[in-house]
Amino acid sequence: MTVAENLASEANDITIVDLDPERLRALQDHLDIRAITGHASHPDVLRKAGAEDADLVLAVTNSDETNMIACQVAYTLFQTPTKIARVRSVEYLNYPRLFCQEALPVDVLISPEQLATDSIQRLIETPGALQVLDFADGRVRLVAVKAYHGGPLVGHALHELPARMPGIDTRVAAIFRHGRAIVPEGDTVIEADDEVFFIAATEHIHRVMGELRKLDRPVRRVILAGGGNIGRRLASGLESNFNVKLIERDAESARALSEVLNKTIVLQGDAADEDLMREENIDNTDVFCAVTNDDQINILSAMLAKRMGARKVMSLINRGAYVDLVQSGIVDIAISPQQTTISSLLAHVRRADVVVAHSLRRGAAEAIEAVAHGDSNTSKVVGRTVEQIKLPPGTTIDALVRGDKVIIAHHDTRIEAGDHVILFLIDKKYVTEVEKIFQVGVTFL
Repeated sequence: MTVAENLASEANDITIVDLDPERLRALQDHLDIRAITGHASHPDVLRKAGAEDADLVLAVTNSDETNMIACQVAYTLFQTPTKIARVRSVEYLNYPRLFCQEALPVDVLISPEQLATDSIQRLIETPGALQVLDFADGRVRLVAVKAYHGGPLVGHALHELPARMPGIDTRVAAIFRHGRAIVPEGDTVIEADDEVFFIAATEHIHRVMGELRKLDRPVRRVILAGGGNIGRRLASGLESNFNVKLIERDAESARALSEVLNKTIVLQGDAADEDLMREENIDNTDVFCAVTNDDQINILSAMLAKRMGARKVMSLINRGAYVDLVQSGIVDIAISPQQTTISSLLAHVRRADVVVAHSLRRGAAEAIEAVAHGDSNTSKVVGRTVEQIKLPPGTTIDALVRGDKVIIAHHDTRIEAGDHVILFLIDKKYVTEVEKIFQVGVTFL
């Protein structure tokens, strides 16, 4: 449903297939979509849904098998150009050779659990960050931090930033103050509690964060609640660099986890048990992260961990209505699998050559990486400086990647063909205009 809302808001022609007619009626009540009741992988259902004329089939049912077969049918019978499938089971994901045109013709695999795992791991590895987003194969990062009273940059204008970091180039892409977006200018002064998005080459991120806020001490001790797909993957990815404990309620699952994890201490118990938390020194824990399958357990256990002294707490939250509620102060960071999934999809529905798109601020804002093509005659960006490009309101060009070189964008930065251009859109409604700016004219051969 969240995916449908995001795509429908951009004037896409969308048909949804589902077995539940009540759910489809609820969607049609507030979205401009077509709805077909039926099994998503059945040929006749897909034909009725318009698969013969579709540009893209997106199979995100709860069944991996249904999703994979839907892509197979779309390819074999209807020659659908782009086929995207959600596949959760590592038993399939461990065999990437399965997903090719000769076997299972899936162009893009989406694993929400892996996306959420990657997002949480980046946050743990970047203390003090509210959000960490990668561009250009990890060479550039966009990071959100909260400015705090007495912080290094609070009360200072943005034009002072270069003098404070000689040799380090960065740019503030956006500021959100009391929920409202502020387009950053040189004389913009950062205030306490501002949410500041900045962009820099990945190797400079920690240095820049030190200027925007006093760096949090390095993370050493991590407690994970929940040993499902995300908890297991997180523990496996973190245990080489951190002291990791994992709490799993089910005894059999805990035993199985202890056999596959090398350094992680696996505890069988309830993450909302105060005695267990006290025994495991929750007050000396740097990060507590609740990733069970139950939103309420994740929220309550994180609240308990925070009250008992954990330095930072995170919760995996599937219900969108809970995310804003808990991030108002109850929980430090709410991780939304839907938002990470939507971000992974957006690049495939953009009309220009967009290689990365991240949905931000509950879908209101967006950061994208678009490739510039053509020349000064056929492109609205190639051969022009940043200040010469007519961007929609609240849209900024923040960085370029040219080959292996990261270039932080300034008003006189000139864009060349092949540049990967990273933009921040405070208001996502202008994304279509940005797409048009990066599309090449008809004279380009």
